[in-house]
Amino acid sequence: MGLFLGALGVVYGDIGTSPIYALQTIFNPGDPHPVPVNTENVFGIVSLIFWSVTIIVTVFYVGLAMRADNDGEGGIMALITLLRRQVDSRGRKAAFALAALGIFGAALFLGDSMITPAISVLSAVEGVKTVSSGLEAAIIPATAVIIVLLFALQKRGTHVIGRWFGPIMAVWFATLALFGIGGIAGNPEILRALSPTYAIDFVFGNFGVAFFALAAVILTFTGAEALYADMGHFGRKPISRAWIAVVFPSVMLNYMGQGALILEDSGNVAGSFFLLAPEFLRIPLLLLTTVATVIAAQAVISGAFSVASQASELGYLPRLRIAHTSEHQYGQIYVPWINWLLMVSVLVLVFAFRTSEALAFAYGMAVIGTITIVSLLFLYVARIRWGAPRWALALGGGLLLAIDLAFLSASSTKIIHGAWLPLLIGVLAFTVMITWQKGREVVTFERESREGSLQEFVEKLREGEPKVARVPGTAVFLDRGKHSAPLAMRSNLEQNHARHSQIVILSVVTEPVPRVAEDDRLTVDQLGDDRDGVMHVTARFGYMETPDVPRALEGIEPEQAEGRRLNLHRATYFLSTIQLKPGKARTMATWRKHLFIATSHITADAAEHFRLPRERTMIIGSHIEV
Repeated sequence: MGLFLGALGVVYGDIGTSPIYALQTIFNPGDPHPVPVNTENVFGIVSLIFWSVTIIVTVFYVGLAMRADNDGEGGIMALITLLRRQVDSRGRKAAFALAALGIFGAALFLGDSMITPAISVLSAVEGVKTVSSGLEAAIIPATAVIIVLLFALQKRGTHVIGRWFGPIMAVWFATLALFGIGGIAGNPEILRALSPTYAIDFVFGNFGVAFFALAAVILTFTGAEALYADMGHFGRKPISRAWIAVVFPSVMLNYMGQGALILEDSGNVAGSFFLLAPEFLRIPLLLLTTVATVIAAQAVISGAFSVASQASELGYLPRLRIAHTSEHQYGQIYVPWINWLLMVSVLVLVFAFRTSEALAFAYGMAVIGTITIVSLLFLYVARIRWGAPRWALALGGGLLLAIDLAFLSASSTKIIHGAWLPLLIGVLAFTVMITWQKGREVVTFERESREGSLQEFVEKLREGEPKVARVPGTAVFLDRGKHSAPLAMRSNLEQNHARHSQIVILSVVTEPVPRVAEDDRLTVDQLGDDRDGVMHVTARFGYMETPDVPRALEGIEPEQAEGRRLNLHRATYFLSTIQLKPGKARTMATWRKHLFIATSHITADAAEHFRLPRERTMIIGSHIEV
């Protein structure tokens, strides 16, 4: 029940607050291609909403996509990890191409994470206009204050936020359902919209209007990707059960109630959500709506933390400082740099667009773009991982992609009206990620060429080259692999002419799984004989774990250290740091070199990242040209 309520509070805020503005946006007379308000169109739109949400969210995400997990973790980066595991040469090119497409989808999701908090909070605060037109001037300042408070709260962790927000969202969904039932009771005829024939007649009988309406219908399933991306926070079963038992019936009842209200009077379109409530309940509803939309932003914020963390561990972003906020759920994390970047971006959007209607044009493109890419990746994974029959993929996948592409095509008509924004954000984020991946490959190659063979270095050390003094103690040199000598170790011997009696060369490996069992954590290899006192240790961590190096090294048994117990309580840790500068080699375009170097400045402090004791950590630097 705790995870169930937590999922309501964190995962479903976005999609659960879409009834506030979705129908109002669809029938917005200020739209460049407005949908006329008449009986046929109201039935058609409500039917289209019902079946769109059913197919995309219930069938695809809850029924299918959430089963394609990476050891419990979901989201587009989990699908990319599954693709990267494919070693079949016949499918390697396709897997790499789809992985690149997936990175762009992840970039679009980050754009969605900026737009969702802005439009959600703005749409709720704008409800004050139904109470008093004199309060309109306070909308933007109040929205900004709420957004700052929301992002300041993130460091508490999703388990705490979910515990606070879950009961509130339970009240919210009950309110949606009750007011929706009240609207339906006034005009039960709206229930006929459950028939798919109304959606089909609307689309094919009035295609010119319906096509442009699809761009706004997307607003009804925004937050669908958050269900998948947040799976590591709460698990598949609590999320799927919350959707089937509470969220789906509540939002559908509310959409139908609003549709019934519009059938009674087309003038109700402007505030159909708030007008469902009796007049004496509108101020309490406004307060509840404001709180709910603040919670709505939480779904994509938590998802953005998960996506950024996984991208960092898979080599598409620099190493970021990540705080794990729960002892029981490994996937519950907080990423400070991403949090404050999102906050600044959201505030800029609020002050730039100023109304939820203006932001709505930009909203749908990021959502449907990500959903379409997830669909493509999922179908490929279903074929290579589960061996799904080709005919089933062609039939079911073809229908799913046809629906996604129809929505995507409709959203493309809004590019000049604001849909360019998520595309721009996506392109910028995608460029940063692939540039970081490429630059990282260049630096790794140059670094390995300088480091030289580790085995040869140990043999020369045994032979007395260079001549160095042997001092008591344990030195731990962090290195990227087992085959090259750490730059810090070379520099220390050359400059200080001394070595510790016990040397541990440590490689930290991030496995493409969320967690690594303790029994599989360490691999110890002796380099030379017991007189050398040099060993190599590989420490493995999952990409959702905090790499606590000192704690991991405590797992080395005496027999693994040639019968000697390492004195890790007084060990000195050595780190190699690299200062990057653009070089003349044609490794990348000049502008990409500068972008890579600029991006490197957000890299988290290595000593803090690996939980090294500051007073016993030495950092030795060098220069590398890219």
